[in-house]
Amino acid sequence: MAQGLSRGLRWLIGIGIALSVAAVAGFIWLFFLGGVALSDRTMIWRMLRDGGIDPPPADVVARQLVAPQGFSISLWATDLPSARLMVPTPTGDLILSQPRGGFVVLLRADRDGDGRSDGRKNLFEALDRPNGVDLHDGWLYIAEATTVSRVRFDAETASTQGALEPLITGLTADGNHWRKTARVGPDGKLYLGQGSTCNVCIEKDPRRATVMRFDLEGANGAIIATGVRNPYGFDWTPWDAALYATENSRDLLGDDIPADELNRIVEGGFYGWPVVHGRRVIDPQFGSGNAARIAEAIAPAHEFRAHNAPLGIRFLRYPNRPAEFQRAALVALHGSWNRTEPDGYKVVSLHFGETGVIEERPFLDGFRGETGLIGRPVDVAEGPDGSIYVSDDYAGVVYRVRYEPAREPSR
Repeated sequence: MAQGLSRGLRWLIGIGIALSVAAVAGFIWLFFLGGVALSDRTMIWRMLRDGGIDPPPADVVARQLVAPQGFSISLWATDLPSARLMVPTPTGDLILSQPRGGFVVLLRADRDGDGRSDGRKNLFEALDRPNGVDLHDGWLYIAEATTVSRVRFDAETASTQGALEPLITGLTADGNHWRKTARVGPDGKLYLGQGSTCNVCIEKDPRRATVMRFDLEGANGAIIATGVRNPYGFDWTPWDAALYATENSRDLLGDDIPADELNRIVEGGFYGWPVVHGRRVIDPQFGSGNAARIAEAIAPAHEFRAHNAPLGIRFLRYPNRPAEFQRAALVALHGSWNRTEPDGYKVVSLHFGETGVIEERPFLDGFRGETGLIGRPVDVAEGPDGSIYVSDDYAGVVYRVRYEPAREPSR
């Protein structure tokens, strides 16, 4: 009798576990992918599972990617898994981070005129997931998962001198949004952005979901902005040195809310996360009882479509382009992984009016098209000759976009 009861209990427990697993799997499928077309399910699962594809052929690039009139696009460098943030050198080379493998590489400028990078050189390898890179006054700054360091860099010889010098140490890299972005501002200070450990939560480390500022040697650190869930990309306006940062808003509130954000960062500013998102989307978990905190949150300067995942941003500075690009920034939209209908996967231009109005327009579109998803833009950089570079961690490539105005016909 006892033996039979034991078998029965084991059978019931087994059935219960099986049903629980099936229920959880069904919930995940319905919540994330239930309304997604089969082709898009394949795309999303591949993004989550593999993180990459082979580079698209040149004919697919020419046929599928679209830039504004007068601009041309081409594959400039390939075989760059997890290609992330970039900084051009004064001689036209490009420095790129590859967190997977711990690489920081130098991509040589196209000096032979064939439309491709002339080769690459590993500056560092086996680093701890490097992401942010910047150049300032002969120094190369590198933001790894827990450390920000610098090393002397000679642009003429495209080489570093000496060992990496740690400046900021002891950063946390647990949970989500472990990547760090470090850049030197026009004020000669070192800025560091790092995201949250979670979708929504109260952080144990007060430095998470913030923008910080340091002296160039890493001293006198201070948190200057809070409530920024994932301030991945940031840059300063050329006309008044205002700091703007992209932010990926929280997930799991539906397809269309909350909007992703562009924030104008001011010292001491609170930008809402986790109590409020976008322009007054109150968080269902953390918004209750936080009316005062919600009231003080600074609204975004611009809203992107929900789940478009804005990452790198660059204000354009090269003068020889149409007037509409003289007060403009380019933003890489990495694209959604959790919308019923995938969205994003493009580079957009933001046009800043004199009155403060920001207009968003498509700049580089077609990464998701007739042949499927061929790329996920991460960062934008502008070379000294005006070439615009776009990194793509999905295909592991860097594109070059050039402005080539139509010539007047000869008479």
